[in-house]
Amino acid sequence: MKPSWIVRGDVDGFFGLFIDNLLQLMLIAVLCRFVCGLPEDLVTGRVLPGAAISILVGNFFYAWQARQLMRKTGRADITALPYGINTPSLVAYVFLIMGPVYRESGNPTLAWQAGLFACFLSGVMETLGAFVGDGLRRHTPRAALLTALAGIAITFIAMGFVFQIFANPAIGLLPMMMILITYASRARLPLGVPGGLLAVLLGVGLAWLFRAAGMPYFEPSTEPYAFRLRPPVPVPGDVFALFARPEGWKYLSVIFPMGLFNVIGSIQNLESAEAAGDRYETRPSLLANGIGSLAAALFGSAFPTTIYIGHPAWKAMGARAGYSILNGIAISALCLAGGMTLVLRFIPLEATLGILLWIGIIIAAQAFQETPKSHALAVALGLVPALANWALFLIENTLAIAGKTMPETAKAFTGKGIYLHGIIALNQGFLLSSMVLAAILVFIIDRDFLRAAVWTTVAMVLSLLGLIHAYDLTDHGIQNKFGLAAAPEFATMYGLTAAFLLVLHWSSRDADGKDS
Repeated sequence: MKPSWIVRGDVDGFFGLFIDNLLQLMLIAVLCRFVCGLPEDLVTGRVLPGAAISILVGNFFYAWQARQLMRKTGRADITALPYGINTPSLVAYVFLIMGPVYRESGNPTLAWQAGLFACFLSGVMETLGAFVGDGLRRHTPRAALLTALAGIAITFIAMGFVFQIFANPAIGLLPMMMILITYASRARLPLGVPGGLLAVLLGVGLAWLFRAAGMPYFEPSTEPYAFRLRPPVPVPGDVFALFARPEGWKYLSVIFPMGLFNVIGSIQNLESAEAAGDRYETRPSLLANGIGSLAAALFGSAFPTTIYIGHPAWKAMGARAGYSILNGIAISALCLAGGMTLVLRFIPLEATLGILLWIGIIIAAQAFQETPKSHALAVALGLVPALANWALFLIENTLAIAGKTMPETAKAFTGKGIYLHGIIALNQGFLLSSMVLAAILVFIIDRDFLRAAVWTTVAMVLSLLGLIHAYDLTDHGIQNKFGLAAAPEFATMYGLTAAFLLVLHWSSRDADGKDS
């Protein structure tokens, strides 16, 4: 079989994935400068070219992988795994590592090196995860894998961006509706124009039309731009600069959960792809993922790359392998030419966000559609930790703007019906909590009390080690709490629950024996 390199659906898929990646680059360009103090030359000359290397190599690998699967299965409808910069890691590294280092030291180079340190360690974790991922995937119920992914999709991908659209409907609402109309109905537009492209062009056209009419809906960037090739440069000295210093290791409480998040998230995305009909081998997929993050760090990008959420959305658009190749080339060209300055000058962010909303809702729907109907309860339960994480995100941002500390706010909330400590406990390790709670309920529904007890014991161990539910509340915010007996109340209750499930297992087995 000789599959085509580019099909029509690849054009739609390209615009969707390109805009998704473009949004991450826009966030990097803005946040690195205003939160971490990085000068423009460092962002455009080191960070973005480093991102280009990882994005280009990763996209080419996953396109090749898809073509190999096409030949192996004889199917032409295989869709490559989407790939790009990890949004939660980007936000976490900027606000929880690089920003604090810059505020404490006033040294933007040190902040950048702290980000490289974190990205490199994340890449190591992702690479090691390639060798244990198959076991996790085999023994974890599909509902547990997909519900955590759905929680991220409906909160971080859909909710935040839809709020931004409705805050500026003059530019964002029509493109969003165009995305929903063309993608949900699968209607073919006149002349075969891709729906994603049309939506973005409409948004950009409206923005400039309103600006010409003097309406305050779009304020383009005024940053000057001069074309200059910015080749990637290896920076191993900067990557390893903090290995012997405390500035990097003190943030291990952020780095470790995010690395684990990337490994589990990639496994969940592989499960999502299989649910949509494309089964990829776990080890090579995760290995390429880890190598991409290592390459990003070694060439100057502080942000890990990962297999993206959204494979079913690209597949529904008709994308195959070519969209990944086109995305890698286009994103790399933008990074290497410093083109983000021009992008921020001409394209309003709101014009592009409808595509991310579509991805968010289709992944959330898949969690219910692609699991057994009886497991819908487990999917719903698994959404709760992600919703708690989103609620805490809103609370923390509000407190930062108001200049209030978390402890005084927790005290003020007492007796007011807002259980802040419960929100924080569910937030800590929310990705793991989502999976574990959903898995426990799946096996309870199936009356497999022994496996339910095993997963409840896993929850007990994770609580003991501080990987879920554990935290310290300080004037500087919420601090991760690792170590033995980090969350003893949770560990004890999970342990008692496991014991009760074992009793049910033995009693039901005895009852079955008597019935027979």
